[in-house]
Amino acid sequence: MSLVQDAVQTLMKRGIALAPDSWMPGGEPDPLIHAKHGHIGKPVSRIDGPLKVSGQAKFAAEYPMQGLTYAAIHFSTIARGRIAEIITTEAEAAPGVVLVMTHLNAPRLHHAPAFGTDAKAASGDDLAVMQDDRIHWNGQPVAVVLAETQEQADYAESLIRIRYEAEPGFTSLEEARAKGAEPGQFQGEPLKLEIKNAEKLFAAAPVKTDAVYRTPGHNHNPIELHAATLVWNGDELRIHDATQAVAHAAWTLAKVFGIDEKQVQVTSPFVGGGFGSKTLWRHQILAAAAAKVAKRPVRVVLSREGVFRTVGGRAITEQRVAIGAQQDGEFDAIIHTGLTAMTPHNTMTEPFIVATRSLYAAKSFKLEVETVKLNMVANTFMRAPGEAVGTFALESAIDELAAELGIDPIALRLRNEPKEDPTMGLPFSQRGIVEAWRTGAAKFGWDERSTTPRTCQDGEWLVGLGCATATYPYYRMPGGAARMTVHSDGRATVSVAAHEMGMGTATAHTQVAADRLGLSLDQVDFRYGDTTLPGVVLAGGSQQTAAVGASVAAAHRALLTELLKLAGNDSPLAGLRPNEIGGMDGALCALADPDRRESYSSILSRAQRDEVTVEAEAPMPMEIQHWSMHSHGAMFCEARVNTVTGEIRISRFLGSFDCGRIINPKTAASQFRGGIVMGLGLALMEEAQFDERSGRIMNPSLAEYHVPVHMDVPEIEVIWTDEPDPHTPMGARGIGEIGITGVGAAVANAIFNATGKRVRDLPITLDKVL
Repeated sequence: MSLVQDAVQTLMKRGIALAPDSWMPGGEPDPLIHAKHGHIGKPVSRIDGPLKVSGQAKFAAEYPMQGLTYAAIHFSTIARGRIAEIITTEAEAAPGVVLVMTHLNAPRLHHAPAFGTDAKAASGDDLAVMQDDRIHWNGQPVAVVLAETQEQADYAESLIRIRYEAEPGFTSLEEARAKGAEPGQFQGEPLKLEIKNAEKLFAAAPVKTDAVYRTPGHNHNPIELHAATLVWNGDELRIHDATQAVAHAAWTLAKVFGIDEKQVQVTSPFVGGGFGSKTLWRHQILAAAAAKVAKRPVRVVLSREGVFRTVGGRAITEQRVAIGAQQDGEFDAIIHTGLTAMTPHNTMTEPFIVATRSLYAAKSFKLEVETVKLNMVANTFMRAPGEAVGTFALESAIDELAAELGIDPIALRLRNEPKEDPTMGLPFSQRGIVEAWRTGAAKFGWDERSTTPRTCQDGEWLVGLGCATATYPYYRMPGGAARMTVHSDGRATVSVAAHEMGMGTATAHTQVAADRLGLSLDQVDFRYGDTTLPGVVLAGGSQQTAAVGASVAAAHRALLTELLKLAGNDSPLAGLRPNEIGGMDGALCALADPDRRESYSSILSRAQRDEVTVEAEAPMPMEIQHWSMHSHGAMFCEARVNTVTGEIRISRFLGSFDCGRIINPKTAASQFRGGIVMGLGLALMEEAQFDERSGRIMNPSLAEYHVPVHMDVPEIEVIWTDEPDPHTPMGARGIGEIGITGVGAAVANAIFNATGKRVRDLPITLDKVL
């Protein structure tokens, strides 16, 4: 970004920050915030549930096509170099083989725009796909086999022989560090912030803590493997994809194949988990290219190893956190700096300082992320990128400082609760973390915690309690749009190119749309997961609820305007403005006089219309630059450590959340618990074992890359404040990612309380506590 662009952006941000509240989206609270007797807030079961348990929900790899072929991918075994020779004759002669595609016979393709380089870019990296003999990481796809069955494709792929010429690369963090680190960026913003001289104030502080915390690489493992079923119809590409970004995938694929994005239709109605991984990777591009060459439909399903080889995950981090404080616990300085790895061919930095920018007040700050480049699969977004690992370091350091001060860890946090955003100076849109701490502590029984480590024992088990703050920002990305149709029978259809990955999107937004229109749930049809629908909506950043909510609200305003025109002067609604009416019991009514009303069916019947349809775009998300908007949680953990074996067991966990208004308590509780379970994996077991000699991930399976199973997970309690944010759609904020944040630190702090040992390197395995 040029100096001129920087200056213009700074001026725009300042202008938005200083503008009157009424100029902002959310300046006037959403009317649904105060609705008391509607569908919002009710524990509605997921409307897609019956389809899934009965096997009627089709996932990307389950769509039948005439003449379908099956793909298998061959992966490189060196980290950097070139293909000197590739022998495919045996594979081509194998039974059922339709095509063996390599860089020698692949169609000419354009580079795929990497995520973050354009509003619709979705590719994990910006490298050309199978266009030359170059190798950029160990695991790069170098050949694709199409066959009549999956078994035939897999067998033929095993017959491919490749001779490589390896070249020196960077697969060691220390070697890459010695070459020199570069400043990190996230979403176009520098990951560097200094307020006053934090190092000087830290040095002068009477009480301090200063330590380095390390987190390993993590790999994505959604239960549904990455898959696509696709076909070319002339110059038009039809793809059933497992994606959390249908519009982004279509645009990016269009760029790769040099066609218009309207020639690519992507559908993805059901996705078995994504967590940031299900955007556009090489398998979809290769399948589409192979389908073009073979002139046959293709299904590609990555093996579990294939996901490890070609789909990025969370990058390794090394973080220094230093906090200086007065004897009463007031923070003089917060220093959070460190290093993370990425690749030469992607834009994603693990932004581990982002939570530190807003959690606590301090007289000074020094925050910075630097990056080094490794020859590895491109790292990417993974549930709460930055916050998940950043809160481990920060919240562990808070606990260490509390021990130094002899202050209760919760009291220390509340002592440094900011009145406004401590680094941006913006007012908080709503912040209820103090209430979350108080209710959570009471529910968990925090007052029973021993302040002296290693003093609570149950047989051969040492028992300890720990806590940490969870946080995740409110996001709403540009591009949201919705279509709303009211039919003459009183039913309504709401259409948005959104996504359902198991979090309850369709259910929650059916509830929202029904409340806006004044209809029952069974009168609303919510359509999603298709690029023929309006909107560029990403299911990521915990922002889909806000993006869809704002889009549906905009469409609803347009619908009210259109219905008033159709109602005309003969209606009881004559003379009213759109902001003076609302939906109730299948009708429009005056907000000030609900008896002044006319049903949707009556309005359309008098207008001799079968339906009325409107489409509208959500306003630009200026609210996120006008207020400091964050969700928070207070995380409580009880850990048990065996004195004989070092085995660690989590026996209790409670999350107390402040995330605005909860749309659906049933699906929300599931999201919170799922995030906490993933956080337990981050804390205790997940680690990509990256061989720094070869650049190869050595545990590419769920047998070797461990994630929590039922025996690892205690009963998890979740509670929330349910206090609406007055400046967000429906008063809600996203909940998909906050559950994982703070968990690593809560576990580590509980283990310290149990054993007296500080573990600053994840995962916390038994060898580190013995």
